[in-house]
Amino acid sequence: MNRSSKSISRRQFLVNSFFMGTGFLYPGSANGDDSQKELASNDDKALVAISLDLEMSRYFPTWEQTHWDYEKGNLNDETKKYTLEACRRVKSYGGLVHCFAVGRVFEQEKVDWLKEINRAGHPIGNHTYDHVNVKATKPEDIQFRFRRSPWLIEGKSPPEVIRENIRLTNVALKTRIGIDPAGFRTPGGFGNGLSDRPDVQQMLQDLGFHWVSSLYPAHPLGTPGKELETQVLEGIVEAQQAAQPFVYPRGLVEVPMSPISDIGAFRNARWKLDDFLRALRLGVEWAIEHRAVFDLLCHPSVLYPNDPDFRVVELVCDLVKQAGDRAALVDLDTIAKQTVPYRI
Repeated sequence: MNRSSKSISRRQFLVNSFFMGTGFLYPGSANGDDSQKELASNDDKALVAISLDLEMSRYFPTWEQTHWDYEKGNLNDETKKYTLEACRRVKSYGGLVHCFAVGRVFEQEKVDWLKEINRAGHPIGNHTYDHVNVKATKPEDIQFRFRRSPWLIEGKSPPEVIRENIRLTNVALKTRIGIDPAGFRTPGGFGNGLSDRPDVQQMLQDLGFHWVSSLYPAHPLGTPGKELETQVLEGIVEAQQAAQPFVYPRGLVEVPMSPISDIGAFRNARWKLDDFLRALRLGVEWAIEHRAVFDLLCHPSVLYPNDPDFRVVELVCDLVKQAGDRAALVDLDTIAKQTVPYRI
């Protein structure tokens, strides 16, 4: 399709409609400004990403396991092996997995598996050192570890602790892997992203980040343990529109996480794998139909006990492959680079 420099893609129209009047602007929508850069050729394709948060997760692999709240970076062998195999499978489809590592992972003796992921081209981003809440305003709300051991952050304000937690992860990535972080993802998703925290936006920009993945839109879950209802699936599909990338007024790009995540499905809703696959299929198909963005948010520590045969990543890759030139498997850097920071 031939478009002039002033035309608006389906994805731009979709997101601008959703964020109209909010103070945010989707990339490329400069309201006819001739200086606005044309988006790349992927602009007419659905952009589908697979992102994995490399951390341990409470209740997995068994429900009585909650100690991971204090050992988020103490990855077990099963989680590492699952990550490697997921990356290999996605790469076989011509795609990349965007990983986000907590800094304490780099305290483990061996990080060869992470180096292998990096050599294969899969980006690794910053997920804070201790899996901290970047919006915390009280010391006890920063992370379980600091609530149990407050002397670790004694004399420091929450903003100081959070900033240092992010900075240390940058240092750890550089020291152990030899790379700079490929973006930043907040632990936990926020329904409004960082829209209410311009100070956190500025902190991330001061630390050298141009984009963040912090927004996870609200959506229905249904009754945990009960049969999945049609209206829940419809609500999840409807929430995809709120999971499209945009630019904060300060110029920081937001690349949201798309519902439903594996945590939402297996921990919060207590779904079976087939239910998760149903919701995932609908979300990806919606993105393909609307030439939108879909960013699958998963955790190898959750997937290996619930999806040992890699049906989740295989489904996403197959849907993109079947879509032909209507979709592309990309990383979050690619999605962020489609965004031209435009201050309003």
